[in-house]
Amino acid sequence: MPADESEQRMEFMLTLRQRGIGDQAVLRAMDAVPREHFIEARFADSAYADQAMPIACGQTISQPYVVAYMTEQLQVRPNHRVLEVGTGSGYQAAVLSRLAREVVTIERYRTLANSARARLKTLGYTNVEVLLGDGFGGEPLRAPYDRIIVTAAAESIPPALTAQLADGGIMILPLGPHGGTQELVKLTNTGQGLTRETLIPVRFVPLLPGQAKEL
Repeated sequence: MPADESEQRMEFMLTLRQRGIGDQAVLRAMDAVPREHFIEARFADSAYADQAMPIACGQTISQPYVVAYMTEQLQVRPNHRVLEVGTGSGYQAAVLSRLAREVVTIERYRTLANSARARLKTLGYTNVEVLLGDGFGGEPLRAPYDRIIVTAAAESIPPALTAQLADGGIMILPLGPHGGTQELVKLTNTGQGLTRETLIPVRFVPLLPGQAKEL
């Protein structure tokens, strides 16, 4: 690893700690996943900057702090099956794969799904399955999930997703208006219903229904 890249990685990890990420397993996962492989080549020099970046199909890769924060709040354990809605470049799925037994991730854009699948395979993330489909519907054939993470903003909580959450399971999603600031919400399935906790303000691309007709 070049010296400047090594310094960027060190600063990257220091920033996560300074901003309050304290779960050592999450920090190890963030350190282990090479973010430069999940962004467009023209942004390679900024791979470890704490900022969101554009990817294909008008989507984004979230800033590292938000990825780490959502992952920490999800409280993933090694025996868990995790559902991710919104694969994007595959970066969040790669981080989750270092923590969970299995990750199922759904993407509505064929271009993104195909490239993420190839990228994850090349990098050796063998416990991630990338599916092309409608994230609003989840993937009931593999339910229930111990954890669900949604990486696009919904205007209301998708009932099909909460129905696929195991007893004791946790779901994290951005909730709020498209095009504005949303709130990151943490839902826990108590077995008798869902409890809700509001976390931090965020900005995500919209969660849209259906599979994209193009791209």
